[in-house]
Amino acid sequence: MSSIIATPALFPHQHQDPRLSPSHPMSYNLPTSAGRKRKAEDEEPSADDLMSTSPSPSFHQRTLPAHRITKRPRAGASGRPLSLPRLLETLDADSLRGILQTICQRHPGLGSEIEQTAPRPSVASALAVLKQYESALQAAFPFGGNQSSDYAYNRVKPALVNLLDALADFTPHFLPPHEPQASQSLSFLDSATEIIHHLPDWATFQHRLHKQNAYEEISKAWTLVIQEAAKRAGGIHVQYGGWDQKLAKHNQKSGGKLQEAVNEMSNHLGWIGGQPSTQQHGGRGIDVSSVRQELLSGTYGSNLPVRVGPW
Repeated sequence: MSSIIATPALFPHQHQDPRLSPSHPMSYNLPTSAGRKRKAEDEEPSADDLMSTSPSPSFHQRTLPAHRITKRPRAGASGRPLSLPRLLETLDADSLRGILQTICQRHPGLGSEIEQTAPRPSVASALAVLKQYESALQAAFPFGGNQSSDYAYNRVKPALVNLLDALADFTPHFLPPHEPQASQSLSFLDSATEIIHHLPDWATFQHRLHKQNAYEEISKAWTLVIQEAAKRAGGIHVQYGGWDQKLAKHNQKSGGKLQEAVNEMSNHLGWIGGQPSTQQHGGRGIDVSSVRQELLSGTYGSNLPVRVGPW
């Protein structure tokens, strides 16, 4: 029985001629960078490696804005005063007036600047202020008792003086030449005269001087406005609106204390007082009020006959 002896396998280079093969064994040296590369591929890349690796030409690295990188520290809660616009929003009209008056007293030069900057007071705004003073006067009267007594006068005297002072200050503002429009002047005088009518008639003569002086001043104001209005367009501004009739009613309520103004109106217009409203002209009756309306509308003379032939 023959036995099989295993012979070791020979590599191909072992069959070659020993003279042709090198005497020392061949070694295969792999570059170390390849081993490191395979090791780096197996591991997860770190953030430092990603940041240090230079980008390829096809990859554009994006630069993050600076405000996303840096964090702004938050300020802690602390108290601070209001800004000027917010502070002014919390002030009422009386407080604001008091502040402005104090500032103007400390800095007189600001007074003229405020007068030039502030809007011009209208008739409605001025009358609204006078109505407030009138309401304060009515509220100052004692409850019950004689409203014209000396006791009532002493109670309401401060409010009465405030009303009269305001009336004396506002009236020149609406008189010519400061107020060029006669309609505005007449409108204010009409309401201001009505306020004077509402003043109480005190039992003591000295106390009644307040009302009498107010009538004298308002009568002079009416006279001045009528004179200046008569110089413009023949007084057409006074004629329109029935101011002659309104002035006559005021004179009646005042007991004739506005007679000076009524006489001035009669002299310039000619149809106030006791004159008839219909006058004779060329044997034909003419209604003055209708003529006035036709002059204002521009239709005067359209219904008059036209004469033909020599005059």
